[in-house]
Amino acid sequence: MHISVLLEEAVDALNLKENSVVVDATLGYAGHSSKILKRIKKGALFAFDQDSEAIKYSTDRLNSIGTNFTIIKSNFVYLKEKLNDLGIEKVDAVLFDLGVSSPQLDEAERGFSYHNDARLDMRMDTSQKLSAYEVVNDYSKEELARIFNEYGESKFARNIAKKIVEYRENKNIETTLELTEIIKTAVPMKFRIDKHPAKQIFQAIRIEVNKELDVIEPALNSALEMLNVGGRVAVITFHSLEDRIVKHLFKEKCEVDSKLRGLPNIPDEYLPDFKLVNNKAILPSKEELENNNRAHSAKLRVIERIK
Repeated sequence: MHISVLLEEAVDALNLKENSVVVDATLGYAGHSSKILKRIKKGALFAFDQDSEAIKYSTDRLNSIGTNFTIIKSNFVYLKEKLNDLGIEKVDAVLFDLGVSSPQLDEAERGFSYHNDARLDMRMDTSQKLSAYEVVNDYSKEELARIFNEYGESKFARNIAKKIVEYRENKNIETTLELTEIIKTAVPMKFRIDKHPAKQIFQAIRIEVNKELDVIEPALNSALEMLNVGGRVAVITFHSLEDRIVKHLFKEKCEVDSKLRGLPNIPDEYLPDFKLVNNKAILPSKEELENNNRAHSAKLRVIERIK
């Protein structure tokens, strides 16, 4: 069962009115979208997702609430052009809930999980060519080590890459559990006790397959560009790499140019167009952490257009 993380906090942060035009850039299984739709009876919701399964499920779920929504099968990096195609130039709120939805992890055949055996896949958009199978079997030792280090932040990145390449000399790596066993052999026993050694590596491969980090900044820039004055963008992240991108971009958008910072009177046109709604990231409540294991690394950041 997929429980949306920071559900109340994220939707409240969008500051919705009855007639708001809202974008849910990461529809998933419509947890946030359902709540948004209930609040914008005279508005419009535009929701993005690449996953046909999620779209099918969410269409039914949203239809039971209202009809003032449009689902767009696309990566959110195309947010601006897809909305412009529909005649939408400006919006009042945009929500990004980054990471993978629970059903994707829970459906063994999608190949996201290191607990269930399945063909290596991990594609959010099942029509794309690149899957985990190609990454694991075709990438060089250097490329594998880089993504395990950068995206998985694994201290055993080089050793795991070496073991994968050695194994490939005899046969291709076909399944998730086959890969998991190879990873285990590359990590010393004492580091396997606290957390599963495959967790960071599977995360790294998933990020690479879906180009998850590459799309965040351009998509956020598009969302901010389209915001009406008083409009907000809220972003939920699930690991430090995503959060760092969001934090830096938001900070940059809210700062006065360093050359003007010391001046007693800064002309209006040089003041930033945005402000942070909260200086620190909003974290899940104690109660949510107890009830939803997947909330543990979640952070919510919110920015508002002020001019």
